[in-house]
Amino acid sequence: MNISQLAKASQISTDTLRYYEKQGLLQAAGRQPNGYRRYGPAQLERLRFIRGAQALGFSLKEIAAILPQLAEGQFGRAEIEHKLQAKMAEIDGQIGQLQQLRAELAATFASLRCAPQAALDTRDSTAPDSGSGAGVAVLKRSFSR
Repeated sequence: MNISQLAKASQISTDTLRYYEKQGLLQAAGRQPNGYRRYGPAQLERLRFIRGAQALGFSLKEIAAILPQLAEGQFGRAEIEHKLQAKMAEIDGQIGQLQQLRAELAATFASLRCAPQAALDTRDSTAPDSGSGAGVAVLKRSFSR
């Protein structure tokens, strides 16, 4: 099949397929007599893997690191489990950061509703590692005008 047919079969645009080729994620099976790239079932299956991994939160860079091992049959159950556990740990870290940010936003919102000017004046905008310093400082400047 040519790139248009592969795009239709995979529901991925031809531009994305060309991008995947440039990034080394996809290689044509060969060339047709007219010079067009030729793709087969193996490329379609590879695209399904790429899209599935993306849906699970893996970046193209992470996927690119897995594909050679997968193609050589060196990526078994243990490796898959390890990658999935590492991705879950990464997501857990992101969730923790987002929960902390949400708590800071909720506290700032509550303080602002109780005493608008006091909330902005009393928050420590220079607190190290609080994650809220710059944002609170911007709020303080915005509302003090």
